[in-house]
Amino acid sequence: MELKHLRKISDYEWEIPQSYRHDMRASVRIFATRRLLEQIADDQSLEQAVNATTLPGVVSPVVVMPDMHQGYGFPIGGVAATAYPHGVISPGAIGYDINCGVRLLASGIEYEAALPYLDTLATLLNAYCPSGVGSEGVVRVQVEELNKILREGARWALKRGYATEEDLERTEEGGKLEDADPAQVSERAKQRGREQIGSLGAGNHFIEVDVVEQIFHPEAARAMGLQEGCLAVQIHCGSRGLGHQICTDYVQSFQHAVHKYGIHLPDRELVCAPMDSPEGKAYMAAMRAAANFAFANRQLLAHSARRAFEETFASRFKKEWRLRQVYDIAHNMGKLETHEREGQRLRVCVHRKGATRAFGPGSPELPAEYQDIGQPVLVPGSMGTASWVLVGTETSMERSWGSTCHGAGRVLSRAKAKKQVRGERLREELEAHGVKVRAGSMSGLAEEAPQAYKDVDMVVETVTHAGIARKVARLRPVAVIKG
Repeated sequence: MELKHLRKISDYEWEIPQSYRHDMRASVRIFATRRLLEQIADDQSLEQAVNATTLPGVVSPVVVMPDMHQGYGFPIGGVAATAYPHGVISPGAIGYDINCGVRLLASGIEYEAALPYLDTLATLLNAYCPSGVGSEGVVRVQVEELNKILREGARWALKRGYATEEDLERTEEGGKLEDADPAQVSERAKQRGREQIGSLGAGNHFIEVDVVEQIFHPEAARAMGLQEGCLAVQIHCGSRGLGHQICTDYVQSFQHAVHKYGIHLPDRELVCAPMDSPEGKAYMAAMRAAANFAFANRQLLAHSARRAFEETFASRFKKEWRLRQVYDIAHNMGKLETHEREGQRLRVCVHRKGATRAFGPGSPELPAEYQDIGQPVLVPGSMGTASWVLVGTETSMERSWGSTCHGAGRVLSRAKAKKQVRGERLREELEAHGVKVRAGSMSGLAEEAPQAYKDVDMVVETVTHAGIARKVARLRPVAVIKG
């Protein structure tokens, strides 16, 4: 697709009209600058967004964020809403890592005072938070206990002393999606998840210690407990092998469902089923179970991070070392939500794949302390650059299904990154810039090099100028733990 096919609305917003292709059921709205669009000229993300408009029951528009890049059947950075209950649910439009998301914890420890202890902290985080491909988690559970996790999410962790009520209040959906059904999860998926609960994994997952470098919205920062010059912790991971297996299982079974229900798609990777069909209901129940696993997983990692902070800082910094949860938010999820369109309230399933929910002020889903400012949005960048804390806006509710970007977005595939970057050299460069690095694999480190990603500041400028998010704080990494 060429830029000439896009209708420019502003410097930060574009449209592919429904008339572009005969089978489109909706338009595509793109939040991006011309430069960001040029960076994805060689991939298929915009064609995938057009393909997504052919999903039965889709409600206009399909939305694409500035961190977009090509994914499995559906662009990463994409948002699509389908009418409930007769519209479809598509596993490819949610992703393989169901409820991959980010958790942010804030402390009162000043960076300058903590500097002599960052090596110790990084080592303890690496020791207490298992990472790497196939890594075992901090707890081992039998299938019966795993089923409780799949039903209860982070509430399972609360009952066992790994969480606080405040943690759950500051987690999307309270850390638990209702109507999850472990019976719809395959034994293979359960066996993979049973050994991995409380682990980080590999790929782009990480634990990162940051310093709050600059605050742009003091009122929101105070509500979140973010203090300029103090340490914070980000945890980025999802549902591990369990979620991946669930997606694999249902992508395969939906290949038959599309024929059964007479659904014609331009790309078999977009396979789907009506939400009110037996197949659709089964996937939604399994997807919610995977989401609950991921909420519990990040909660256990937060517990482990608190343990590392306590051992490193408790004897030196009194109460300042305590990590208080800012928020935990998903960016690979299908959620039933109510949105207003042209004065009408619509019940829809919002597919967000590499996109973050960004509800505005006054949304009933938010805890009391965030009612006036809007929902916290966590946008991790890449190692050695920066990350951002934003809040959702009324505009995001009106124009992007209450959604915004989720990160920087790749410009190099993992294979290309490994060809261009040596992990050992990258580690030396990061350490020279004051970033402590703990990585189990130098090739894995190279895959996530800063040059493999877009400029996160440019991505954030785009969504803030478009009005679908507002800046709160910029974070700078000082320690990174990777699988």
